[in-house]
Amino acid sequence: MARAKARTDAGGRGHALWREWARSLDRPLTSYYLILGTAVLLIALGLVMVLSSTMVKSITETGSSFSLFQKQLVSAVVGLPLMILASHMPQALFRLVGYPTMILSVALLLLTVFQGVEVNGATRWLDVGGLVVQPSEPAKLSFALWGANILARKDELRELTEWRHLLIPLLPGCGLLVLLVLLGSNLSTALVFLITFLGLLWVVGAPGRLFVTMFGLVLALAVIVIAIEPYRMARVTSFLDPGADPLGSGNQSLHGLYALGTGGIFGVGIGASREKWGFLPFAESDFVFAIIGEEFGLIGTLLVLALFGVLGYAGLRVATRVKEPFPRLASFAIVTWLMGQVMINVGAVIGLLPVTGVPLPLVSYGGSSLITTMVALGVLLALAKAEPQAARALEARGPSQVQRALSWLGLENFVASMNNRGGTASRRVAAGRGPRTPGPRGGRTTAKHRNGPVPAGDRPRRNRQR
Repeated sequence: MARAKARTDAGGRGHALWREWARSLDRPLTSYYLILGTAVLLIALGLVMVLSSTMVKSITETGSSFSLFQKQLVSAVVGLPLMILASHMPQALFRLVGYPTMILSVALLLLTVFQGVEVNGATRWLDVGGLVVQPSEPAKLSFALWGANILARKDELRELTEWRHLLIPLLPGCGLLVLLVLLGSNLSTALVFLITFLGLLWVVGAPGRLFVTMFGLVLALAVIVIAIEPYRMARVTSFLDPGADPLGSGNQSLHGLYALGTGGIFGVGIGASREKWGFLPFAESDFVFAIIGEEFGLIGTLLVLALFGVLGYAGLRVATRVKEPFPRLASFAIVTWLMGQVMINVGAVIGLLPVTGVPLPLVSYGGSSLITTMVALGVLLALAKAEPQAARALEARGPSQVQRALSWLGLENFVASMNNRGGTASRRVAAGRGPRTPGPRGGRTTAKHRNGPVPAGDRPRRNRQR
């Protein structure tokens, strides 16, 4: 009887804890804190893994075990205030910067094609005053914000009922970015742009026939691009049978699997990886997940995947809970981009996909990727505040430290004006009045009458004084 009662009490406590955890997910700022917490944990993990995986390479190249880690640490230090600042910016500012950042990204990618730095046969980097950057990384964020703004504006104008409004100018913009990165032999980034493009079409509610057609075109483009380049075809064949060329095209895939197999369940211990001693190419960037599996084992890899899963869930939670079109589209685009990179990177390491050279977000070595991803997460944090309950909870708390700092710098009025600007169109749509568009004589009218003059019966009567 005593044992049965103890089991009953334990089961009751378990159910109570489960109910308390379920209730905690309904709190106003759950999405915000999930994104922030997972981002901090992944950044910290990334710094640890970069230190571990680059020590041998650093001491060989520079004589110091910490040279590459110091560069990654500097990138994290630069990205952290940018992420915090982005998390306090109004969504109207993100809509405003979409076009100029998109134009700047195209210009930098075009400059990279002609004057870029070539490494291992790929021209992906640009030397700017001695600082080597990868313009395709910030271009991912620019395309996500630009595409979300384009579709959100058309959604507010009720113009997403025809296929040409869904694809123009989104498809040409994506095609231009894809073309420029392909000219630099960067197929992996081109795939990320295409995945983000398909994600935007999906969330905006594109017809099934149109979505399937675009998906087929993306697959056809990928097949053509792979077929015309011998080294890409070699990667595909080595993916199908890495053991056929163990010292050539299959070398990286095989040593990635060796690292995962050596780690077992619990790993060989942090810093004790054997594959990083020159056996596994690009262990700090493309195959850092293999080093995680070797040093932390299956348990470590599952925890990393769980963190990315929580991050993806939180981003999708924001996309489903916000009311306005832009934060819904922008958050979904960012989540699609980041989770797409995770699936491509992990799939290549475990042998489910060909090796493409996509970094693992927040974990792989690379300053351009780390800073851009941190800014994107700052944007996602700002969009999480647009959830109705989150907005009310933050308003009840009063101004934050960052808002006080903006007020001290004299930027409080600018942020307030951007907030008012961003909410005008959404409030009009929510009120059922439609967006404001130019009237027939330079005045203002609603979407109900945007195609012609206001009928006489609808005109308000005014009492004239004589």
